[in-house]
Parts: sequence; structure tokens; C-alpha cells
Amino acid sequence: MKLTVGILIVSFGLQSLHADENTQPEKKEVVTGRIWMRSYDFKEAEKKMEYGLYVPRDYDANKSYPLMVALHGLHSNPRQILGYPGFTKLAQEHGYILAAPMGYNTKGWYGGRGQTSRRWNPENLGELSEKDVMNVLKIVRAEFNVDSKRIYLMGHSMGGGGTWHIGIKYPDIWAGLAPVAPATFRSPGDLSKIRTTPVILVQGDKDRLVSVRGARRWASKMKELGMTHKYIEVKDGNHVAPAITQLPAIFEFFAKHAKEVPSGSKEPAANE
Repeated sequence: MKLTVGILIVSFGLQSLHADENTQPEKKEVVTGRIWMRSYDFKEAEKKMEYGLYVPRDYDANKSYPLMVALHGLHSNPRQILGYPGFTKLAQEHGYILAAPMGYNTKGWYGGRGQTSRRWNPENLGELSEKDVMNVLKIVRAEFNVDSKRIYLMGHSMGGGGTWHIGIKYPDIWAGLAPVAPATFRSPGDLSKIRTTPVILVQGDKDRLVSVRGARRWASKMKELGMTHKYIEVKDGNHVAPAITQLPAIFEFFAKHAKEVPSGSKEPAANE
């Protein structure tokens, strides 16, 4: 599958702060109500790695909050996906923390195209891209009061493919998935591994970059498996607009689904 995925470039004069993860936790300022750019020491990559956060205004460490991890598209970045019109407003209204990893770089595919290749630079780009997502998840869960039963994963385009890949690979973490116009290299048959995970799939029927035919196959397989799911096919929708117009539907869907943790069982760990 050869694919070049374009992505919306948005600029809203967003403010940012960088936080050094070596700073003692008690000295860290918690930035709320706006996009907060941070970085951490990515040891395996031997570099500082940037990621984005949104923490609701009036964040209270004594209360638990749902968390949505957002994966950007090809040639995009964490700031841009958090800057999608209405995204942080909806997070504020619904009381969500948002976390947007870089995925190592703007074209890492979050491991969805494999872990290593001689054609990539570095050769283990896929491994590092996936690892970055899991590192950011671990950092956020360690530093903020995240409700372990309400951790969700969404992504657009390349990030939608990453949502399928990481959602299927780490099923015990996610209370729900939202792949949007997902550029994926996986087979819908892999859905059998996440039969109990709720999914909202969004796709424009006039998308020229990611064909609607693929999304329809995944939707059909979810129906066949009897999965809790919602498929939104946006009439005359292109590659970009549905990722913005259907954000309210994603929040609405996630609000209906929390991770079931049977009595006496182990909850998903923060480092998973």
C-alpha cells in the first residue's frame, strides 16, 4: 500500500511552554486551559521528545479525569492536532485531559507499518514511534489523576492508522477508539482481538487520500463481530473536514463507554 497523506495545517497563535522532565515534580507548573507543549528525555532515541497537552481549567488533582490520546497525521505534529477547531473547547466542556505524542517524528506511523526497515532513518523508526506514544501515556498517567477506566485513543489519517495499530496491540488500556480517515496497513480481521472495545469510525465518502472502501470494510467487520461501534460516513466529506466536524460525536460516543474492570481483576497499569 503506497500512500501519501496530506493533513490540515492550522495556526491559531497557540501559546506553549516547555517543561524539562528532569525537573522535580513538586516544582512543575501545571498549565491549564490552553495547549501546553512539553518535552521528555526519550532514552531509546537519545533525544528530547516534544508532546502536547491540554489540561482543563480548574484541574483538581483530587479528582480523576478521562484522558484522550490524540495521534496526528502524516507531516503534522502534536500542536496541530490539538489545534483542530473546537478540540480543546470540547475537552474543557467534557472535562478531558488531551495528550498528543509526536510519534518520534512527523512520519513515524506509530508502528503501524512495522517496527524496522532498512529504508527508514532511523531503521527502527516504527518501534520508536510506537514507543513514544506509550511513553507519553505513562508520563501523563504518572503526573495527573487519570481515570484508568476512561482512557481513549483517537487519531486522524496516519494517526487513524496508528489508532487501529496501537488500539489492537494494547487492548487492555483503551476504553474506546476513534480512528478518523484511518490510513492503515492492518487487516480488518485483527478486530477479533478487540471485540469488546467500543469504536467510533469516521470517514468522508469523497476522501481522495484514504478511500472510503477501506473504512467500509472495517465497519462491516465490526458489525459481523457484533462489536459496540458507530460508523459515521460523512456525505461529500473530504480527508480533513470530518476530523473537525465529527469531534463532538467522538466525545459523545466516548462519554457512553468506560473500561469494564471485573471485580478482583487488575486494572490496566500506568506503564502498559
